Amino acid sequence: MPTFAALDHIDHANLKVKVQYGQEYGDNINQALVFPTEFQALQREYPIFFRQSDDKKFYAVVILGLDKDENLFLQDDQWSARYVPAVQMRGPFALEIKDSQEGNLEQADPLIRINMDDARVSNEQGESIFLPHGGYSPYFEDMLQALRRIHVGASVVDDFFSQLTSFNLIEPVTVQANISETVQYTVPDVFTISRSRMESLSGDELHKLNQLGLLEHCFAVLSSSGNVSRIIDMKLRKANVLG
Repeated sequence: MPTFAALDHIDHANLKVKVQYGQEYGDNINQALVFPTEFQALQREYPIFFRQSDDKKFYAVVILGLDKDENLFLQDDQWSARYVPAVQMRGPFALEIKDSQEGNLEQADPLIRINMDDARVSNEQGESIFLPHGGYSPYFEDMLQALRRIHVGASVVDDFFSQLTSFNLIEPVTVQANISETVQYTVPDVFTISRSRMESLSGDELHKLNQLGLLEHCFAVLSSSGNVSRIIDMKLRKANVLG
């Protein structure tokens, strides 16, 4: 079991974290869990789709590869993209919110924990967590933002999908990737935003979606579908290198 410790500016003043990704850190995955709080950044890099859990609850994922345990964005120990999904970006950190009122992080008391058993945690190499004279480093400010995206995203995800369902905006889709005449991939059991339903929404419905803050998320999901071709291109480049 990982050993998580509450992050402390005195006990961990000299602690560093190596910024790297790889199989040993659980990054060899072909899909990653994501949240609506990061859709705008994700849609520039990855295809966003929805899946359903065993209890029929929707959740969002991005496609990272086509084969099992394949992450096409991993290059050596780096993640080759302008934005890394928050669940993968957070590294050895976890955020616990105490005394938050209805998920309001401005009134919350965040407790940041760090996995001291994570191989990226070091006293010698990596990015500092704290500045020499106190305060968080720019590196850790980025990590804290990722943790907050996860926390807020997890708190709103059920309502987000409930609203989409009430507008009848979710539809099943089969994602197909043709690599060659003989090599084809199918990503089953995924859902997306219905483009035809979006086009038929009334002015009042569009206004309500916008008021709920859902409209931009719907457009982000629809826009992200173009990144399927990017995944295919990356797969072809990988096949050519290996071939």
